[in-house]
Amino acid sequence: MHNYVFFVLSAVIVGLGVGWVLQRGRICMNSAFRDIIFISDLTVFRAYVLALIVAIVGTNLLEDLGLIKELNRQAFAPLANVIGGYIFGIGMVFGGGCASGIWYRVGEGRFPSWITVMGFISGVFITYEGVLSKLNLFLRNYQIWETDNGIRLLTSTNVDEFWAKGIDLYPLTIYNLLGVNKWIVIAVLGVAAVVFIARGDFSRSTTGYSWYTSGGILGVIVAVAWWASWYWSGKARGVSFTGPTNELFRWVYFGDSPTWSVFMLLGLLGGSFFSAKGLLECKLRTSGLASEMVTVFLGGIIMGIGSAIAGGCNIGHGLTGLSTLAVSSLVSIVFMLLGNWTTVYFKFIRSTDEEI
Repeated sequence: MHNYVFFVLSAVIVGLGVGWVLQRGRICMNSAFRDIIFISDLTVFRAYVLALIVAIVGTNLLEDLGLIKELNRQAFAPLANVIGGYIFGIGMVFGGGCASGIWYRVGEGRFPSWITVMGFISGVFITYEGVLSKLNLFLRNYQIWETDNGIRLLTSTNVDEFWAKGIDLYPLTIYNLLGVNKWIVIAVLGVAAVVFIARGDFSRSTTGYSWYTSGGILGVIVAVAWWASWYWSGKARGVSFTGPTNELFRWVYFGDSPTWSVFMLLGLLGGSFFSAKGLLECKLRTSGLASEMVTVFLGGIIMGIGSAIAGGCNIGHGLTGLSTLAVSSLVSIVFMLLGNWTTVYFKFIRSTDEEI
């Protein structure tokens, strides 16, 4: 009982922190990616880059110090990561926010985000366990692993056979792909990030947190979440939304036991709510347009399908997964960006040019 209390508390505290900083910093990957090509604004993207480099350094330090025994690096599934990532990027635009963005806006009281979350839950569930489950299994069947004999393309059956025979398999990372020490990769990424971040506007925000404050805090929380999830639940999962969303649904609907990540997700709603209340921004906001509700619901479904296929969302891959330097997460977030840009171009930029 004593351990279960800490199991719940650790998850809720992490979630409170994530929800608070996302709301205070208005951090949403949809905005971060969209603003780059739509209004040539890199502010939110700089917050993301800062969070990422802090998370990379913190996570790998915790691993090397032995404070996390085993990070849950995802295997590189090329078809799933490319196709799922691209689909998710499309869904972000129609849904009006990324997976983390729609969840924290639920805590603010934004009704359209509630609708998007419902779509997201539906998309994740039908891909994991419904009509798209076979397609999902097919796309995730082909994986690239690092073995003692080099990099190999394997099927899920091959992977199971290797494990059964006691043959070591290692998820493909940027550093073992390049054949260098991981701290060399981290150093190069760190220098590039510092140069990029230093070009930002460091004036203080009038409300909430500045981009650099929110980005720095978020990066620390992501690293701490890796440790907290491993220490208190026995499995390092960190901050993510795809799996936890499905687990939350199964807990509420089927009565499954709640996981550490379910309580993290509930804590996030609380953190966003309290932050918004403090800024006097928490109130029920609705839209009278039925067409908008349909659009964001479909966008949520598309996001859910994409994130389930890719094995993670903008945070699950873009921060938590990429903090381990996993190739699967790098490829997924790149194609989320490309899917977002493609949709922004056809939905906003091209339509504006045609009106002119």
